Amino acid sequence: MKTIIAKARTLIEALPYIQSFRDAVVVIKYGGSTMEEKANSDNILTDLTFMSCVGMRPVIVHGGGKAISRRMKEAGLQAHFVKGLRVTDEATIAIVHEVIQTVINPEIVDSLKAKGARARGIPGETVFQVVKRVEKDPQTGETLDWGFVGDIRNVNTAPLQACFLAGEIPVVTPLGMGPDGHLYNLNADDAAAAVAKALKARKLAYLSDVPGLLRNPPDENSIISTLRVRDVEGLVKDGVIDGGMLPKIRSAVDALESGVFKVHLIDGRLPHSLLLEIYTDAGVGTEIIQND
Repeated sequence: MKTIIAKARTLIEALPYIQSFRDAVVVIKYGGSTMEEKANSDNILTDLTFMSCVGMRPVIVHGGGKAISRRMKEAGLQAHFVKGLRVTDEATIAIVHEVIQTVINPEIVDSLKAKGARARGIPGETVFQVVKRVEKDPQTGETLDWGFVGDIRNVNTAPLQACFLAGEIPVVTPLGMGPDGHLYNLNADDAAAAVAKALKARKLAYLSDVPGLLRNPPDENSIISTLRVRDVEGLVKDGVIDGGMLPKIRSAVDALESGVFKVHLIDGRLPHSLLLEIYTDAGVGTEIIQND
């Protein structure tokens, strides 16, 4: 009986959050090891199905870097990264498109449907209008050229809105179309942030394989539960925010300043971490918010 009552209390605790977030758009960046491990993937997609069932409007923007690297290796191609971004030539963009569009995206959609959700795969090139990414190395002055890697300039939300009207979860690939009519590879974090900004999302969640932002990275108990925008630069200067976390935090701040209400860094390895973050008082992970 105590177990049954505890379950009822959990549902009651979730009730105000369910009421508050009904019809709210939540954008989830889904990739990395959270997508590779079946148990993690199953938990995440179950959470997303629940969210859709209780009236939220989740949008998935997914990656696929590890699967792409494996396919490149099979094809005899060497993966090369500059500042964390995959250098993408003609052969590589063909593999990226094949893996992302014909393997990973349908698998996510089919898994959601198997759980009872309505979902639709959305080719990123119908959503993201991009230009070729080129920048100068601030130290050497050398021009950095990633090939067919894009910077997002515009987001067409019409395919996403059509999904909402049909009660479907849009599952978006990180690919964009350039003014030259060529397909471009996108950083999935950037793509998720761009979608969140365009939809003025209530929340943007990055799923990763760490508990959140850690003040002392080797210590998983040193999580920073709440990060305010005003504190970001100090943590960058102190080296707390660096490496792969730096572009995530930068894109999170940009999203907040563009109208997104809150950004979350969530450990996708933790069972049902999305539900725990959104529908409980304590939450998990790191929330990033504007200054009080």
